[in-house]
Amino acid sequence: MPRTDPRGDAPGEVFDWAEVSRSRSFMMMGFGALLGLVLAGFALFTAKGTASHSLPPEDVALVNNQPILKADFISQVEAAYGAPFAQASREQKLKTLGDMIREELFVQRGLELGMPGSDPDTRNALVAAVEQQVVEDVTSQNPTDAELAAYFAAHRARYADEGRMTVTDYVSRDPKAVSAAAAEVASGAAPAAVAARQGLKDSGKTHGEEFYFAARLHLGPALFQAAQALPSGQVSAPLPQADGVHLLVMAGNKPPTPQPFAVARPQVLNDFKTEAEKRLQTSDEAYLRGKSDILIDKAYRP
Repeated sequence: MPRTDPRGDAPGEVFDWAEVSRSRSFMMMGFGALLGLVLAGFALFTAKGTASHSLPPEDVALVNNQPILKADFISQVEAAYGAPFAQASREQKLKTLGDMIREELFVQRGLELGMPGSDPDTRNALVAAVEQQVVEDVTSQNPTDAELAAYFAAHRARYADEGRMTVTDYVSRDPKAVSAAAAEVASGAAPAAVAARQGLKDSGKTHGEEFYFAARLHLGPALFQAAQALPSGQVSAPLPQADGVHLLVMAGNKPPTPQPFAVARPQVLNDFKTEAEKRLQTSDEAYLRGKSDILIDKAYRP
């Protein structure tokens, strides 16, 4: 029997449970649709293979949802720098992680191209294959002589015969003795005799005639800069350093001789192609990074 019920569509309306209420029906359908969307969204963003926005504790990074394990990261840092992980600098750790992300990107690209593989040797082969594909146009085509000549002119200092020098480095803690020795040698006195008289010692940094690169390595940047400016038979001014005051005596200085383009051309061609390949690989890596979903542990973000 019909009765008055406050849940009717209007106050005081006679409500019959057998009748269908349109407002309640639409409300229930809307609620069901909303619940379905929520469940579908949850399934979509948590399903295997979908991009994750949280980093598992055992990973240092995710590259398109592929993990880079912290254990592998630590091992690679230690192998690369020959020191415990804790002693590696932040820059070294970031470089290693960047290299590992680059490798993973290139491996994934190789897999997209149908190159199967998972073990380290195959991964290295995949990276090399992708790199080679990127630079194929550069390696298969030669630049014109005009392009090479322009490159040669822009990098002229690279193409010269290696210079050589024969220099002796004397050192003392007594600045007055070094100044006196410099004056005597400049006047024509024998350097070895003057050094013995004034108490200067040969530092032993150099040994007879050396190429410029070797002298730079042995003397260090500051002393080498002073040495390369000395003509043959000249002596430097006293040069204060942390280990004492140095005096350079230049027996012979043969500065690098610039090479003509015709002689340097093979090296110019090699350098031109190498730089072009590097630019392409860097550009391709940037493209792959840009289109990838990469999640990095906040401790190792640049």
